[in-house]
Amino acid sequence: MEGDSVTLHTDVTEVQRKDQIVWMFGPQETLIAHIYKQIIDMFDSHETFGDRLQLDRQTGSLTIRNIQITNSGLYKLLIISGETSYKRFNLTVCARLPIPIIRDSSQCSSSSKCVLVCSVVNVTHVTLSWYKGNSLLSSISVSDLNSSLSLPLEVEYQENNIYSCVVSNSFTNLTKPLNITDSCQTCPDSVQCCGSTEAVIRLVISAVVGVATVIVLLYDMRSR
Repeated sequence: MEGDSVTLHTDVTEVQRKDQIVWMFGPQETLIAHIYKQIIDMFDSHETFGDRLQLDRQTGSLTIRNIQITNSGLYKLLIISGETSYKRFNLTVCARLPIPIIRDSSQCSSSSKCVLVCSVVNVTHVTLSWYKGNSLLSSISVSDLNSSLSLPLEVEYQENNIYSCVVSNSFTNLTKPLNITDSCQTCPDSVQCCGSTEAVIRLVISAVVGVATVIVLLYDMRSR
């Protein structure tokens, strides 16, 4: 994962004085580190690794600190010790997963259901999933760079099932538990959720009261 430290091992117990350890990186096999006669030389490109490379003097193993996505690629190890041997490492670095965000996309209505949307942004090669307990309900994947994913879920306001939204890649995953009470927004007291019949009744009552008030005022004026 991006930000981790990674060590590529030579499997050499101890580098002898006459041994040569050569590390190369990329399709051009650019020389990045070398040990000969127990002297370490670093041929690091500042734009690629900065000062994040470290070579173990005893074993010749290469450590990359605070590894970045741009450090993904092929690393080649050349060991010259009487005879020559090669070793290759194909290293893939993934960005750290963002914590999923859950929001309520419902509108104030008489429905007893709440529509929640789980989303992540700026992700690559990930899958976004809804789980009910340990059971997968739905999922969506993306492989493009810096993409966004959103996945809806419809739940009952009063149900007690355990839901979670999970974002995952080939190496790890992050889980966002769902709290229905906190995530599903109810209507404010001043705008109570009500059905269409109740709304019509309220409008009729208000209209009748208004008309009655006007009649009383007109009668009072005529009496005077």
